[in-house]
Amino acid sequence: MIEITNALDLAEIRKDFPILQREVNGKPLVYFDNGASSQKPQCVVDALSQYYLHEHANIHRGVHTLSQEATVAYEDARVKIANYINAEHNEEVIFTSGTTDAINLVAQTFGKRYLKENDEVLITAMEHHSNIVPWQMICEENGAKLQVAPINENGELIVREFQKLLNERTKLVAIVHVSNTLGTVNPVKELTAICHEKGIPVLLDGAQAVPHQQIDVQDLNCDFYTFSMHKLFGPTGVGILYGKKALLNDMPPYKGGGDMIKTVTFEKTTYNELPHKMEAGTPNIAGGIASGAAIEYLNRLDWDAIDDHEQRLLIYATKALTKIEGLRIIGNASKKASVISFIIEGVHHYDLGVILDKLGIAVRTGHHCTQPLMDIYNIEGTVRISFAFYNTKSEVDICLKAIERAVKMLKG
Repeated sequence: MIEITNALDLAEIRKDFPILQREVNGKPLVYFDNGASSQKPQCVVDALSQYYLHEHANIHRGVHTLSQEATVAYEDARVKIANYINAEHNEEVIFTSGTTDAINLVAQTFGKRYLKENDEVLITAMEHHSNIVPWQMICEENGAKLQVAPINENGELIVREFQKLLNERTKLVAIVHVSNTLGTVNPVKELTAICHEKGIPVLLDGAQAVPHQQIDVQDLNCDFYTFSMHKLFGPTGVGILYGKKALLNDMPPYKGGGDMIKTVTFEKTTYNELPHKMEAGTPNIAGGIASGAAIEYLNRLDWDAIDDHEQRLLIYATKALTKIEGLRIIGNASKKASVISFIIEGVHHYDLGVILDKLGIAVRTGHHCTQPLMDIYNIEGTVRISFAFYNTKSEVDICLKAIERAVKMLKG
């Protein structure tokens, strides 16, 4: 496993990800679908195996050795994640099944407590469906309204229009930190400060931000932050909700069942303390423990070097793609993560994706769960290339040649 902490040694890093050594359709795999899910280092896979082979037991409830060991390992992972995002308290980290589940948790708890008829929730035009639909559902249930802040042609939030939509009826602002389709990095610290001046709490969807930068929730001063471990080089089925302790304490439980209770009678139930109040039932224990292993791995890396490397890939690929006749990049924000969405005149995004797959290249095609955003650009979908720190310039070159070849085939 990689030992360096002050540089980005791609050759050594790639050795830690076994899947990067495989072939697809007889070609070396070029994995450019990191925005959907990142690959896993060997240590994460080993942590899953170790738990199931040697440590499996239910947690929080057993007095026997295996249960105690599993509980310690699971709760240790919570501490690692809390430290990683610089949460003030470990119990501000709530395990969920993913970003979607985390946002739904807030919508169904905070929303039920604070949203009333004619109140408003403000989102942006670049949101993922997971940060649209839960708010539509709770607004419909409570008679509240969903407001949408517009973006410009480059895919950047129009901050002055955002500010105009803030008023005494706005009870929550929910903003994507990094757009999964456009790559736009929103100025979330500044936006949060603007909202807090009016006493409005802020939820940040960080699913696409955490793979590209280290997050400090105290510095951002957001009230909620959500992300998925499977995008952060960890296992599937694990999400994280960070919430300020005072808010989480005041919110009702999301689900009822075991672990989230102190006492139960047929007449009355009293709820457990944080974080267990929000974590009913047996959790994804193996996933939680393996998430801790992913965090340990990421702590060994130089994140300044990662940012520099990914930005170099982004700039290099963007310049090369714009030379392809008929190609249009969707999303040209001045501050972007390493995500490129594009369309090519006369070529369907799905057809291009299929041909690239035949050449061993994994990209994403479609609307990327941002259909309202597609409507703004008047398109059906895009091809999306999304980089991670283990991707290389040579992989970009392979992909570029493959795109040119595919375009010739499809255009005849």
